[in-house]
Amino acid sequence: MSAVNVTNVTVLDNPAPFQNPFQFEISYECHQSLVDDLEWKLIYVGSAEDEKYDQILESVLVGPVNVGNYRFVFQADPPDASKIPEEDILGVTVLLLTCSYQGQEFVRVGYYVNNDYDEEKLREEPPAQVLLDRIQRNILADKPRVTKFPIIFDADTKLEENLVVPAPIEGPEPTGTTHVDESSLIEVS
Repeated sequence: MSAVNVTNVTVLDNPAPFQNPFQFEISYECHQSLVDDLEWKLIYVGSAEDEKYDQILESVLVGPVNVGNYRFVFQADPPDASKIPEEDILGVTVLLLTCSYQGQEFVRVGYYVNNDYDEEKLREEPPAQVLLDRIQRNILADKPRVTKFPIIFDADTKLEENLVVPAPIEGPEPTGTTHVDESSLIEVS
């Protein structure tokens, strides 16, 4: 059993305008006290063709982490549209919510996101220049893709010998890391 289990992720403010912040209510349980903080990241896939367009929208450290059930709202700014190829702004993309411990990713929740104009006329006859203020973002919240990776949470925790620990996600560095202290979390009974 993993030391930390994500028990629920609720997408808030969905659908929403493209330029609105992303909001997720995350619930998780911790089965053992951890020495270090958990790192949560939200990554927007800017283009399926090249990961250089991926953007880390937010990275937060949550801790200290003690035994218990927790819930918090994770908010991130929308992607910088100037860093996305214009032909990839509209249509389907992917949003990744990840959690890592000591640089080891142990859970990834992926969502498909559909970006389209908010009006039928604009969808049928798109303007030559993308109108960001008219794009509606719809996260397919009822169909997340959850991937769990086995990791060593602390030195006294052992992995089975036949399990392979994947390397952490490679990608652009976050523009800023925010630390969320445990006192701002809601403990759930």
